[in-house]
Amino acid sequence: MTDMLFTVLSAVLISNLVLQMPLAIGSVLATESRPQLHALGFATTVAVVLSGIVGHLLDHYVLRPLELTALRLWVFLPLIALLISPVLSLLARLRPNMHWDSLWLLLLGNAGVLGVMLLDTQDDQGLMHMIALSLGAGLGFWLMLSLFSDLRQRMAENDIPLPFRGLPIELISAGLMALAFLGFNTMIKA
Repeated sequence: MTDMLFTVLSAVLISNLVLQMPLAIGSVLATESRPQLHALGFATTVAVVLSGIVGHLLDHYVLRPLELTALRLWVFLPLIALLISPVLSLLARLRPNMHWDSLWLLLLGNAGVLGVMLLDTQDDQGLMHMIALSLGAGLGFWLMLSLFSDLRQRMAENDIPLPFRGLPIELISAGLMALAFLGFNTMIKA
């Protein structure tokens, strides 16, 4: 049980998809509206966990026995695309007050979902590890969305030199945030 907790904490803070492995930085930088922020974080977390479970089972019971592991990328990409629409419609029914419109493209373009699936199939530590890794990756993505939203509000209130406004200051801030999150590396020792 503690291994799963450490896996979740590690995926949220240490091996963050946005900062340490910049797989999902595009979705973070593309999301600016506050109401859409939590909807995207919630949808990404559910999509990562669901696609991780289905991808792990598909890899373990279909691709490996047939020795087709070289086709993982070609199997996982359509799987993610097929799962996004049902996930968004299910979440829209469960939470109708959240803004689910225009999230389909942000979820489809989120390389973090595919990255988590490919990372787990490389290690193959079991289904529970995959669930913990997926949950931690989704929560870490949601954390970065919230942090970047707060950072954007602070940048809007401050006087930033003209050449650094917009994307340049956001990328510089992402680099500084990644350096700050390196401090969590000593938190969990193997």
